[in-house]
Parts: sequence; C-alpha cells; structure tokens
Amino acid sequence: MRRFPLTLAFLGAYLVHNDGVQTVISQASLYGSQELGLGQGTLIGAVLQVQVQVQVLAVAGALLLGRLAARHGARRTVLGSLVAWAVTIGAGYFAPAGEPLWFFALAAGIGLVLGGSQALSRSPFSHLVPAGKEAEYYSVYEVSDRGTSWLGPLLFGLTYQLTGDYRDAIISLLVFFAVGFALLTRVPMRRAVAEAGNPVPEMI
Repeated sequence: MRRFPLTLAFLGAYLVHNDGVQTVISQASLYGSQELGLGQGTLIGAVLQVQVQVQVLAVAGALLLGRLAARHGARRTVLGSLVAWAVTIGAGYFAPAGEPLWFFALAAGIGLVLGGSQALSRSPFSHLVPAGKEAEYYSVYEVSDRGTSWLGPLLFGLTYQLTGDYRDAIISLLVFFAVGFALLTRVPMRRAVAEAGNPVPEMI
C-alpha cells in the first residue's frame, strides 16, 4: 500500500470522519438521557422510534446522495454530507432539554446523511484500488475502520471529564468532520485513480 500514497491518504480521510459518524451514533442515547433530560421511558421509546426512523431515512438519504453523486461526483457529495453532519451536531448542541421532538428531528438529520455518506465513501475508494487487489484493500478498509473506532469515544469522554458538560462533548466531535473534510479535499482523485492503474472516470 505504500506504493499508492494517495489511496492511503483517502483511506485516512475516511477513517477520521467515519470515527465522528460512529461516535455520534453510539453516544446519541447518552446525550439524550444525560444532557437533554429525557426520562428512561421516553428515551426507550425514542430510541426504538429513532432506529426505525434512521433505517427508513437512511435508504432515502442514500438514494438522494446517490443522485447528487451522479451529477456532482462522489467526492463532492461526500464533502457535502460532512457539512450536513456538522450542521446536525451543531443543532444537537443547541437542542433544548426536555424536548423529545428535538431528539427525533436530530435522528432524522442523522438518518438522511448516514447511509449515503458511508456508501459513497466506498464508491470512490473502489477506483483507488489496484486491479486484482480488491479483497486485500477492502480487508484493510474494514479492519482499519474497527481499529480506530475508539478515538471518537475517547475524545467525547475526555471532553466531558474536562468540562463536565455533555454539550461540549458532543460539539468536540466536529473535529473529526473538519479534519476529515480537510484531508479529503487534499486528495487529487483523478491522479490517485491513474496512479492505481485504473481508468479515470469522467466524474468521481
């Protein structure tokens, strides 16, 4: 993989912003109970409803982002989805306590960008994999994803320990989306595809 540094750069950008995605999902219920003050009964019902809502909206979001990718390119669409994630986190930071509807609205925002942002990240990566090495590269892709999944919860927990405020903890996750965005913009996709020995598509 060291022979293809641009492929590694793309993978690094993905791992950073995906850590933010996974942490938002895993810490949502904690944020809802501890910061928004949702009772256990309300929270259980909310989480169940959120799960259904996220799955349905994730399908719709994936279809929507897929159409945007066909028109504007996968990388631009992924970058747009990272902005949407940042906006969703910002809305979560300002969500009033004791208002379950805000929790549902945030779940809707997550659902719309969740499926599409993750699927679209895999799409351009496929163009950066040398022919005949797909199994190896996607194995690294999956293993790396699991191997870095502790970074987001670590930042979330440390921020809460230092500030005692879950709102500060949730807003700290913007770092992952900002850094991931910056890293992804620095990857020259067309050159990366060519260096991997693959035909360069008209739009990527």
